[in-house]
Amino acid sequence: MGRARGSLTARGVDAAPVLCCPDKFRGSLTARQAAAALARGVERAGRRARELPLADGGEGTLLALCPDPATRRTAVVTGPTGALVEAAWGIRGDAAVVESAEAIGLALVAGDNDPLRTTTRGAGELMRVALEAGAGQVIVGVGGSATVDGGLGALEALDFDLRGADVVVACDVETRFVDAARVFGPQKGADDAGVALLEERLDRLAARYREELGVEVRDLPGAGAAGGLAGGLAALGARLRPGAGLVAGVLGLRDALGEASLAITGEGRFDATSRAGKVVGHVLREANSIGVAVAIVAGDADPTAFADLPRGVRCITLASLGDTAEEPFRDADRLAAAAAERLAADA
Repeated sequence: MGRARGSLTARGVDAAPVLCCPDKFRGSLTARQAAAALARGVERAGRRARELPLADGGEGTLLALCPDPATRRTAVVTGPTGALVEAAWGIRGDAAVVESAEAIGLALVAGDNDPLRTTTRGAGELMRVALEAGAGQVIVGVGGSATVDGGLGALEALDFDLRGADVVVACDVETRFVDAARVFGPQKGADDAGVALLEERLDRLAARYREELGVEVRDLPGAGAAGGLAGGLAALGARLRPGAGLVAGVLGLRDALGEASLAITGEGRFDATSRAGKVVGHVLREANSIGVAVAIVAGDADPTAFADLPRGVRCITLASLGDTAEEPFRDADRLAAAAAERLAADA
C-alpha cells in the first residue's frame, strides 16, 4: 500500500499527502526507485509524500506486488532461447505472482533475438512451480517477453492443464492474437519475411486452440500480449485483464488517491500508448473520476500525446531538466526529484 514519509514542514503537517505512483522509467529507474525519487522532491517542497510504485503487467510487476524479498522465491526454468535461467516468482496472500519476463524476457536474450525460435516454455514452467506449491490463484504479468510463439511452449510445460487454479493474466497491451506477429515481431527481431511466418504460425495456432480447447482467441483483447502467451493461457481458461488496472486494484490505488491532495505519476516516455493500458493513463482516469489533481514526470514526451488530457494536468520531462541527452538516463534519480519538487511547490 505504500508508506507515508516524514520530514514535514508546517505546510505539510495538516495537508493530505502527495501520492507518488509511477511506473518504471525503463533503462533508468525501477518503479520503486522512481517513487522514492519523486517523494524526496515532494518533501523538499514541504509537502508530505506517500509512495505507491505501480506496474502494468510488464517488467516490475513482481516487485510491485511482492516488494518484500521474503515473499519471493526462485526456480530454474527454460529461458527464451532454451538455456536454463534462474527466475523469481512471488507470493501475495493466497496468490502466486509470476512475471513472465523473469523467465522469457527480452533482457535474457544475448545478442540478436530470433522470435521464430524463442519459446514461452519457461513461463509455463514458472507457473507450474507456483501451482505445485499449492497456489489457488496465479497472477501472471506478460509484458517484456522475447517470444511470439502464441504461448504454445508454456502450455506444453503446463501439460495443457491449469490444475483448477484461477489464473489472471495482467496484459499491458490490447493487441489481438494474430496481430502480435505484426505488432511485436519487428521489435523482437523479425524481418518482413519473419513477420509473415509468425503470422501464419499464430493463425494456425488459433485454429488449433479453437478445435482442441474450444476457445476462440483471435479477437480477444490482449490475447496478443507477450507474443500470444496471453491468448494461449486464455485458451486454457485464464482470465485476461488490463494490467495497470489489475495491479492498481490489488495495491489500493483508488483509496490512496482519495486520501491525496495531488498524484504524481510517471514513466520513461509519455506518448500515445501511455493512455492505452499503461500506468500513467490508468492513474489519469482514476484521479479524474474522483477529482484529484494529477501531474506527470516522464523521461521525455511526444508533444502530440498531450491532446485531450484532463484540464490542468502538468508534465515535466527529465529531458527538459538535463543539460545533455545522456543526463536524463545517467542522473534520472536527481532529475525526477527536481521535477517533483517543482510540481509539488506549484500545486
